Amino acid sequence: MELLHYPFMVRALIAAALVGITAPAIGTYLVQRRQAVMGDGLGHVAMTGVALGYLLNTSPVWMATLVAVLGAVAMEMIRSRGKTSGDVALAMLFYGGLAGGVLLINMAPGGSTTNLVSAMFGSITTVSSADVTAVVVLAAFVIAVTIGLRRQLFAVCQDEEFARVTGLPVRALNLLIAITAAITVTVAMRIVGLLLVSAMMVIPVAAAQRLTRGFAATLGLAIAISLTVSVGGSAATYYMDKPSGATIVLLAIGVFMVVTALSTPLARRRAKAARAAEAVCTRDDVKV
Repeated sequence: MELLHYPFMVRALIAAALVGITAPAIGTYLVQRRQAVMGDGLGHVAMTGVALGYLLNTSPVWMATLVAVLGAVAMEMIRSRGKTSGDVALAMLFYGGLAGGVLLINMAPGGSTTNLVSAMFGSITTVSSADVTAVVVLAAFVIAVTIGLRRQLFAVCQDEEFARVTGLPVRALNLLIAITAAITVTVAMRIVGLLLVSAMMVIPVAAAQRLTRGFAATLGLAIAISLTVSVGGSAATYYMDKPSGATIVLLAIGVFMVVTALSTPLARRRAKAARAAEAVCTRDDVKV
């Protein structure tokens, strides 16, 4: 393939594949616990980290990871306390992160809003060798957590009280989910962008849920969908000269729409069969 002759495209495709795996891997748990927009909030917070990276002349990816993790810890502390003022605190955290990023990037020597825009919406040409190394390390952590601790994380997402009764460290696992989500946001920064990564955490999972029932099946299919659109969208970006993040997200939405159209008749047949089976059971009970 022609695009594989260019080192920047090889780096972009590697990063895209890792985004395709990690985003739905953590997104499945976030959807399960109705925190689908967490990635969006963490993306806002990570903007400050990106700007700090340019200001301090260090890696924007690693600095964004540090700031996003700190933001995730703050978010989880606010969520666990459950106070009515929590929404206001989260809003200040999210938009403060975005405002801080814009302010700091203008203070950075040689920094410009162009750097921030590429981090917000993704750009395959910005993926360096150092970025690939960072993404590989961070993605390995995300995969190890989401796959290796899937039983414990699923239990916490399904029913925190039951998980606590069984002896699981619920608070630590909740914090781990938040930190893993923060790391996933920075994994996707170069390809999908900080403001669009939440879509890749949610849309492939939503599409997979249309066709599957069990948690493991949903997780597997969501990763397959996300991996396909991430790599395919990055390749399409090369040929069409379009923004990578927007292309990938729109492809994911297209897949969701197709899956929804195909799954609707199937869902109706399943519902009809379930009603028929219930009617048979009711008649048998009456006879008895």
